Amino acid sequence: MADDIRNQITRAQAEGAVRTLLQWAGDDPAREGLRDTPKRVAQAFEEWFGGYALDPDAYMARTFEEVGGYDEMVVLRDIDYESHCEHHMAPIIGKVHVGYLPAGKVVGISKLARVVEAYAKRFQVQEKMTAQIADCIQRALQPRGVGVVVVGAHECMTTRGVHKRGVSMVTSKMLGSFREDARTRSEFLKLVDMPTGR
Repeated sequence: MADDIRNQITRAQAEGAVRTLLQWAGDDPAREGLRDTPKRVAQAFEEWFGGYALDPDAYMARTFEEVGGYDEMVVLRDIDYESHCEHHMAPIIGKVHVGYLPAGKVVGISKLARVVEAYAKRFQVQEKMTAQIADCIQRALQPRGVGVVVVGAHECMTTRGVHKRGVSMVTSKMLGSFREDARTRSEFLKLVDMPTGR
């Protein structure tokens, strides 16, 4: 679907839109310093929003069942991400922590990071991205539980509006035993260095 939408717009049209915004901001898009800016912005958009061309579920398709009976928590923490707020197109930068309790199969840890990347490289709301990551892991592995914690600094709040720096937003999505069992949830939050309320 993303490719269908993107293919309706030519590169020249995208660059023209950037020129319009530069002029609307009060500058001259033809001056030397801005002459190549529309091309650079279009290229940056391809990188920043490359997640629309990625299928997070495909990353999770290859799983492994030969794990020697391992059934304890698997946690990957401190996954850096860069996203953009869908309301102001401003950057959101932070970290994602994911964990799950396997029920017979696991996935390569790089695939978990790729799932984060695929969802982050889209226009996002942090709450939605948190749920998307957790739901993707749940669909692929059918584990006994999934936990996802996302921490993000939102430039839409620090560079405009209330201008509050040093503020981060924390969202979480707990499924299965991570939601139903306080001990499992507490263990996960401790492993990712998040306060547990004690």
